Parts: sequence; structure tokens; C-alpha cells
Amino acid sequence: MTEKPLGSLEQEGSKFFEKNPDSSGKGEASKSEECSAACALEMMGGRQQEKVKKTVRMQSIDMVSDNVHVAKLTTLKPCPSVGTNLEVFDLNMSPGIRSNSVGHQVSAESGAMVEEAWERLNKSYVYFKGKPVGTLAAVDPSAEALNYNQVFVRDFVPSGLACLMKHPPEPEIVKNFLLKTLHLQGWEKRIDNFTLGEGVMPASYKVLFDTHRQKDILVADFGGSAIGRVAPVDSGFWWIILLRSYTKSTRDYALAELPEVQRGMKLILNLCLSDGFDTFPTLLCADGCSMIDRRMGIYGYPIEIQALFHFALRCARQMLKPERDGKELLERIDKRVTALSYHIQKYYWLDFTQLNNIYRYKTEEYSRTAVNKFNVIPESIPDWVFDFMPLRGGYLIGNVSPARMDFRWFLVGNCIAILSSLVTPAQATAIMDLVEERWEDLIGEMPLKVTYPALEGHEWRIVTGCDPKNTRWSYHNGGSWPVLLWLLAAACIKVGRPQIAKRAVELVEQRLSKDGWPEYYDGKTGRYVGKQARKYQTWSIAGYLVAKMMIENPSNLLIISLEEDKKIAKPRIARSASF
Repeated sequence: MTEKPLGSLEQEGSKFFEKNPDSSGKGEASKSEECSAACALEMMGGRQQEKVKKTVRMQSIDMVSDNVHVAKLTTLKPCPSVGTNLEVFDLNMSPGIRSNSVGHQVSAESGAMVEEAWERLNKSYVYFKGKPVGTLAAVDPSAEALNYNQVFVRDFVPSGLACLMKHPPEPEIVKNFLLKTLHLQGWEKRIDNFTLGEGVMPASYKVLFDTHRQKDILVADFGGSAIGRVAPVDSGFWWIILLRSYTKSTRDYALAELPEVQRGMKLILNLCLSDGFDTFPTLLCADGCSMIDRRMGIYGYPIEIQALFHFALRCARQMLKPERDGKELLERIDKRVTALSYHIQKYYWLDFTQLNNIYRYKTEEYSRTAVNKFNVIPESIPDWVFDFMPLRGGYLIGNVSPARMDFRWFLVGNCIAILSSLVTPAQATAIMDLVEERWEDLIGEMPLKVTYPALEGHEWRIVTGCDPKNTRWSYHNGGSWPVLLWLLAAACIKVGRPQIAKRAVELVEQRLSKDGWPEYYDGKTGRYVGKQARKYQTWSIAGYLVAKMMIENPSNLLIISLEEDKKIAKPRIARSASF
């Protein structure tokens, strides 16, 4: 594999992104994002990171599918290489002041938390044949492992971003992860007597040691072992997004151009862009297909999946080669991105004005000129929305389908919509306005609410099926998830409101480490450690690190963010309502 020189983040965009521009045909990733970074650096006083590219050659691997009978594997036990070869960082601390992994001066207390986070992140590394291939979901010695001893695709994303943003970066684990999950995609995926689509990515995998053959093996789960037996729709999208982040960070364009990587992207996209009976550009999904992996009433067209779908399409647009069937696929992506953007911006958007319009909707309208196109009954608007909606601000609601609008706030979908430029600049600013206006509801004492409000009483029984884990203000039903801090930080910096992210990080630093880095918090304000939360949850640790590094060095935003389809001469700097 040919190594290529690494340019700084302020250089003109890469050749790869120039010859693969996005749907505007203007090479936005290579130019407007670089301009955004330069201005963000000036705004925040961040310092440039010099990145060193590493090229890792992958060896052929022997794997077994989880469909193979365990008897054929003789004795399987946890791989002895999991959690070994730990690297503990010597930060050369002086009394009272420490220098963190990106070279910035921080307070002793904050520096100690950052140091601990890096150490624990490294303890979560999973090794396959001596090479790091991912991170465990959690390393909690006080609780039963269950499926927390696996590498989850969505969970690894903040871990991978932390390794890419670190100074110096450690891209090897990200590259290995991308190639291993790609190899797993090629397995036959059978659940009972049914075969899943060829492009489906695994939800998770684990490394086991085959004592008979004396070597490591990988065992993957495509949803057949998951609670609810639902395949992860978001895994493929996260894989494409992380691939673009890796390419953007390392300038290792050769990885994305590999034939097997190009094929993997095409399989994922063909699975989502296939013809059907849909009259909407959104993607039809089942409950439990994303981060909210239990029954929570998100079936239909959940905003998280639509935002990730849009994000993955635009990332793939930059990396796909036009050779062979690539040109046709690129044209399909362009058409879908245009239609999806229009649909989400028009029908999912809710602010005070739009809420008042829906409140006055007429029903049973039949024609192309209908205003109430989905025949939503105004009486179905929940009472809490009228009090929650401020005069200033707005957000993308959770779901839109015939006769149904899910008015709940979902953080992941709204933040991803900002990062992928699915929303307009005005809508992105309004989302940040809403966060500030409803700080106590959405941020509380421990950031951040995955959804708001919680389902209670009869509604909880009907929607969740009396789920004892998703009781009100717990887990996915209004629980607070520290991992989401990185998404909020990225969205805030892009909109020009870094003070919001900084305020949230300061809240996290008061408790997260002292509480043992839990998976989630319970309560209306996130005051209590989750009743079933695992301690030393890896993505809680990585989410904090990524948020911290983006605040200290805003140029890190370029690794994960996309700009609008038109060139932006200068990023928007908006005054916060709290200032």
C-alpha cells in the first residue's frame, strides 16, 4: 500500500475529495470545511495538530460465523489478548497544571480526569492476533458481562474518533476495526430460517480463543442474539461515517479506494436505496434498530435513522469511485439526498409557528394542494408540547408517518442533522436555541437526555410493552447518557455556540469520574446513576474525551462534520442567549 504525505488541516482539500465532490459538485469537503476550521481556530484559540500517518498491512484472518455449531469450535473462552498491552500515558504533570493529550494546559482536577479516561479507554482495547480491533462496551468487574464484553459498531465510533483526534493520533485500531467489520459483512447472515440482506453490518462481535486450533476467532451478531432480534440499521451508516472520518484524519485514501471497501459501501447503499413501495424518501425501520434498541415506539421513520442515512449518503458520495456501476450509484445518491433533505426540513421541523399551524390543521384533505398532507389529527398533539415549545427555537420531531407525528425530542437525530447539514443554518441555530431555552429539561444535572419527555402510565404500558428497564426517566425512556456529550459538542461548535458544550462538559466533570463512568443516569434531571447502568462504560469515557478535544481544538470538528452543499465563506458565529 503506497503511503501518501499528510497535509495539515488548513491545507487545500485533498485530491480524493476534490475528484469526488458532493452533490453540489463544488468539492465542499475539501474547501468550505477547511475555511470553517481556520475560522473556528481563530475563534477558539485552538492550536494546530500535526498528524502522522500510519499504514498498517492486514494479514489474512480465520473467522467462524456464529451460525457454526459450538461443538465444532471445541472449547471457546475469552481471548487472552483482550485488555493486554495497556498503554498508560505519562503526562509529565507539574503541580496544579497538567498538559493533556492534545497539548493544552488544563486544571489539575480536569487533567486527572482526562488522564484516567485515556487509561480506561486503553484498558477496553480488544486484540485479534495481537492487533487492536475495537473496544469493549464496558469493563465493569462488579456486574455480569452479558453482551457488554463485545465490540459494538455504534459504541466504537466515539472510541475511534478519540483515537483519531489524539495527539499523536492512533489510527491503527480504527483501520483494523473498519476492515474486520467489513470482513464480517461478507458472512452469510441467517436468523432461524431467514437470511438477511447481503449489505447488513453486524451489531457487534467478540474475540474468542479456540483452544483446539490455538488461535483467535471472531464471532459476530447480526441481531440474532440481540434483545428483540432486530438487525441494526444504523451499523452500516456508522461504518461509512467512521470510514470518512478516518480518511479525513489520516489522508490514507488508499483504504477507501480498496475494491473490497468500495464493494462494502455499495452493498450498504444498495440495501437502503432499493426500489419499493415507498412514497417517502425516508427509510422505513422497525423498533429497536438504532441506539434505542428496545421497544420505544420509534418504528416507522425515526429521525435518528433518517439523519444517519443522510450523513452516510453524503460521506459515501465523497468516497465512492465512479468506475463501473459507481456512476449510477452516485446519481441515485444525489437524487435521494435532495429529496430526503426537503422532506426532513419541511415535514419534521417544529417551532412555535409550525406548532400553531398543526394545531389549526383541517383533516380529510384530498388533493395535491392539501396542507395537512399526512392527515394528522390536531387533537393528537400531546399537552406537554405546548409548554415545552419556546417562542425562540425549534427541533426535528421524532417521527412522521400517516396520521402520526411523534413530537418527542431525540438528541441523536437532531445533532446528526446539524453535523451532516441535513437542516438549514437557520434550523441548526434554532435547535441550539431550544437547548438553551430548555436546559433544565434536556441537560439537567448530568447531560444529556436521549429523548424527552419520558413515557409514563398507560402510554408507557402500551408503547414499551411494560418494559421494566425503560421505566419513566430511565435508560432510553428519558434517561441521561454521557456519551451524547460528543455529539452535542460537535453540533455546538459547528453552529458557533461552543459555550453550550463547555457548560455541559463542566457538569460532566463534576460527577462522571467519581461515579465510575456509568452508562446512563436516571431521574428527570439525571441525578441518579442508572439502576441497571454498567460502570466504566467505554463510550461514556470516549464521548467525554472527544467532546473535550473538540472544545480545546475546534479543527477536530473537520473529522466528523459536513458543510452545506454550497460553499461557505465563513462559519456563523452566533451570540448565545446565556451571554
